[in-house]
Amino acid sequence: MSDTPAKPSVLFVCVHNAGRSQMAAGWLAHLAGEAIEVRSAGSAPAETINPVAVQAMREVGIDITGATPKILTAEAVQDSDVVITMGCGDACPFFPGKRYEDWKLEDPAGQGIEAVRPIRDEIKVRVSQLIAELLPA
Repeated sequence: MSDTPAKPSVLFVCVHNAGRSQMAAGWLAHLAGEAIEVRSAGSAPAETINPVAVQAMREVGIDITGATPKILTAEAVQDSDVVITMGCGDACPFFPGKRYEDWKLEDPAGQGIEAVRPIRDEIKVRVSQLIAELLPA
């Protein structure tokens, strides 16, 4: 047994797991590195990740092209310390002792890059705040 506490894990959930949750996961992995475990999932995952979300993240030097939409499972929720849903009213499996947050964010689906940039930037602000809470200096 090591003395290091288990690293915190965060699960981002939106319906299609193609835009907001993927951008959030990209930001968290980029800003926190290996310090926080990152997962994302959707209740009705899309076939592919939103290409405009990929483009918006590429503009800030983050490559999320390798990400694929994944189905939300009870196990994913159970294995995560923080579960963040994204304004989609998803029925997330509830486990006591987890921290749940709902981030009200515009849906980038079907929107052009001009509309997606502010969503990307708002997600960065929220993710930075989350990291500050999970990894006290």
